[in-house]
Amino acid sequence: MAFDIDMIKKVYSQMAERVDKAREITGKPLTLSEKILYSHLWDGNPNKIFLRGKDYVDFAPDRIACQDATAQMALLQFMQAGKKTVAVPTTVHCDHLIQAKQGAVQDLKRANETSNEVFDFLESVSNKYGIGFWKPGAGIIHQVVLENYAFPGGMMIGTDSHTVNAGGLGMVAIGVGGADAVDVMAGMPWELKFPKLIGVKLTGELNGWTASKDVILKVAGILTVKGGTGAIVEYFGPGAKNLSCTGKGTICNMGAEIGATTSTFGYDDAMERFLRATDRSDIADEANKVREYLTGDDEVYANPEQYFDQVIEIDLTTLRPHLNGPFTPDLATPVGELGEKAAKNDWPLKVDWGLIGSCTNSSYEDLTRAASIAQQAIDKKLKPKSDFGINPGSEQIRFTAERDGLLEVFENLGATVFTNACGPCIGQWDRSDRKGEEKNTIVHSFNRNFSKRADGNPNTHAFVGSPEMVAAIAISGRLDFDPMNDTLLNEDGQEVKLDEPVGLELPPKGFEVDDNGYLAPKEDGSSVDVKVANNSERLQLLEPFVPIQDSELQGVKLLIKAFGKCTTDHISMAGPWLRYRGHLDNIANNTLIGAVNAFNKKTNFVKDQFTGEYGGVPDVQREYKAKGVKTIVVGDHNYGEGSSREHAAMQPRFLGVAAVLVKSFARIHETNLKKQGMLGLTFANEADYDLIQEDDTFNFVDIADFAPNKQLTLEIVHADGSKDTIKVNHTYNDAQIKWYREGSALNLIKKQNA
Repeated sequence: MAFDIDMIKKVYSQMAERVDKAREITGKPLTLSEKILYSHLWDGNPNKIFLRGKDYVDFAPDRIACQDATAQMALLQFMQAGKKTVAVPTTVHCDHLIQAKQGAVQDLKRANETSNEVFDFLESVSNKYGIGFWKPGAGIIHQVVLENYAFPGGMMIGTDSHTVNAGGLGMVAIGVGGADAVDVMAGMPWELKFPKLIGVKLTGELNGWTASKDVILKVAGILTVKGGTGAIVEYFGPGAKNLSCTGKGTICNMGAEIGATTSTFGYDDAMERFLRATDRSDIADEANKVREYLTGDDEVYANPEQYFDQVIEIDLTTLRPHLNGPFTPDLATPVGELGEKAAKNDWPLKVDWGLIGSCTNSSYEDLTRAASIAQQAIDKKLKPKSDFGINPGSEQIRFTAERDGLLEVFENLGATVFTNACGPCIGQWDRSDRKGEEKNTIVHSFNRNFSKRADGNPNTHAFVGSPEMVAAIAISGRLDFDPMNDTLLNEDGQEVKLDEPVGLELPPKGFEVDDNGYLAPKEDGSSVDVKVANNSERLQLLEPFVPIQDSELQGVKLLIKAFGKCTTDHISMAGPWLRYRGHLDNIANNTLIGAVNAFNKKTNFVKDQFTGEYGGVPDVQREYKAKGVKTIVVGDHNYGEGSSREHAAMQPRFLGVAAVLVKSFARIHETNLKKQGMLGLTFANEADYDLIQEDDTFNFVDIADFAPNKQLTLEIVHADGSKDTIKVNHTYNDAQIKWYREGSALNLIKKQNA
């Protein structure tokens, strides 16, 4: 039986009328993305055409999902909104605060001991406000959502960038910052710029070593990490129907790595099979009644160039397995070409670890395909040359995989089975075989491979591949191993070749679980007391941000000019810093410590303009804050790429950064800056980035006239007294300028609810 079936029935009951109305207004057939967007308008039935990439639109999402690291700040904000309960179905999933070290049992026990304060807070606040709570060990948020909450044609937002995983079940599911989630929890509309549309036509059928993961690895190579920004990627064609539901989820999941707003697939037989296998036949029955509305119109898919802003075509039959990396998920290389590329770039060929799991690839099908390779290694007497780590996606998957003997196969190969949690994928990994900054290589089935992400070592070269390819390369111990053509020497001195992987889309005996880890909230949580200790180092009640005055934007100092890639990992690292995600003052001590200073190419080493001395970014910024001086951060392209973590906006705001000026933003981060009452600006002329000098002071000449569609003028005063005056762009609309003037979007919500 599905969760929230009445809500789902309501969505379907309105869909035909709203989609038909949208077709009438637009005068054309519709993509799936457009059908879902137009059927989730805040105002109900469509009454106008929205321009892609231009119009801001208010939407009414069906549900919200939060993971424990981001849920803390989101719920601390919601507690200020003055509401008795959440307005839409909401869940919290405890998956980020469990460190992978010894194995599932020991690691979960340790997490419950070290993070009990946070888990207790999340459980109690969920209980108070009508939020479903998934205990530590229940599973990774996106796999749990796919198995329990995702439904075709729905709209969901989540406080994690990989919320997009639910597109594998035909949703428009979008990662957002916590403040966006608070809007919807509080019963307000959620604003999004109407996305552009990228169509990916899939033909043929996967075969051999090629997996669903290779589709998105290929697409990432084509579009790059910013090529999907501001767009929904919609997959269609006969090849799309040949993919499993969880395979579709993998592709949508890693769409976050191309900057896409989300990715999705039309409802098909594979989705119906998955719904029925996960005890949601009631949803499948309802979806079948409106099946034609849960996929794009035939005319759209027959002539995609007329209806999408960009079209890519991929033949699955000829698609080759890829490994992407290192250091960026869009550096795509077919497996057979990796050896030559590694030699040219001096990438270490020896592979120390193979890691399988994460929200991207931890389904039953993923485990069976990887286990088929692991079993071959045992049968062919191959001793793995690399260490192995496995993270099942949910307790339901773990329990079923254990029942069916899959986990035993991995353990017989010497693998460590970690908790059903994110683990190494987000830096929650106590890696015992490495210390310092030794150069090394790992392969994994995760989604991101930024510098320092998995283990904190900037010289760990991480490569992203499918679970089966990760298994094969880890067994060989070499990055240049090509299982399609190369042989391995076994313990008897014989040359053996790995056979192609085989897998099962769904468990033949069905899914099974004793305790899935779900706790339902009280029907009336008014008596629940949410306690946050005054002396806690993990949790801190929030104080409202004070609006930035126009007078404070004169004499603004440069904090840092970031060089090259600056992701949310660089702005607010995860790993050991996750423990402070509920304490803004403490986590602010990691602000921008990973960003590279353009003037000395060092991290966490910037100049204090008042003393002339160099120090850590947070330390220098706190000195500026103590003097009442606002600062500006300058950055390159796609600034804020990666996670949805709003800490990357809240921390600079808390410390006194007033503006971020870059060549271009990642979508979520730009929105997060706006929500927290900051200025998110882009160079009108990208070459002006080069004008910025280390001792610069900035004057926002016409900030008093801040208005939509109007450039701002910025005067740059250099140390020698010379000046440059430049124009900067912004994308603020009237409502967003009100957020800025009130100090934050949350301040405005509180004012309206007063």
